[in-house]
Amino acid sequence: MEATPELKHLLKHLRLSGILSTLPDRVSYAAGNKLNHLEFLELTLSDELDRRRQGALTRRLQMAKVNHDQVMERFDWDAKVTIDRNRLKGLMSLEFIDRKENVILTGPVGVGKTFIANALAHAACRRNKSAIILKAAKMFKELYAARADNSLDRALSKLISPEILVIDDFGLTRLTSEQAHDFYEIMSERYERSSTIITSNRHVDEWTGLFDDAILANSTLDRLAHNAHQLVIEGESYRRKKGVSGEKL
Repeated sequence: MEATPELKHLLKHLRLSGILSTLPDRVSYAAGNKLNHLEFLELTLSDELDRRRQGALTRRLQMAKVNHDQVMERFDWDAKVTIDRNRLKGLMSLEFIDRKENVILTGPVGVGKTFIANALAHAACRRNKSAIILKAAKMFKELYAARADNSLDRALSKLISPEILVIDDFGLTRLTSEQAHDFYEIMSERYERSSTIITSNRHVDEWTGLFDDAILANSTLDRLAHNAHQLVIEGESYRRKKGVSGEKL
């Protein structure tokens, strides 16, 4: 059965045009299963709700810039790395987001820090949480550019607003004065309002040395670390081990 022009107009006006893609199949299904009018209406509206939820998820994942291959379902629990698996499984419940707590993942290159951070953000997106994932170097580069064109407030707001902010590879280089102040601003505004996940090759005890100003360093790290779940990952580089196949933990 073809939808009439009048029906198409009504659905478009009500922003329900998505129903049209499955309407012929649903009409046939309703006829074959002898659904009454209310059951048919419930079925078509349920389809529309599913479409909107999937569309919203797609937009969240795109905004977060997640790696779709790095999800907890693909985590290699047999990898030769040392990590507190019980604490990691606890994080997978995502209750830390509701409690506005942070996560800090430290360890050498290639042991799975980025994978876990991305997987947590991906899982959060699937539970209607907003997220942004970016490298620390890229974050500071974008903030530097925002200063040049007077859009710093907007750039900072973008980093402060999501329910999860993942900053990957923090601490590869010392922070400039501007970077240190920007990082403090972000951590201060997110403190006890949302969750931040940070990965770093440096242990947290070394982070103070990344700042020129010890007072600013302590103020920043106190806000970041006091309610944080800190997981230290040790072991051989999984990335080098799997380099031939291109897999990445």
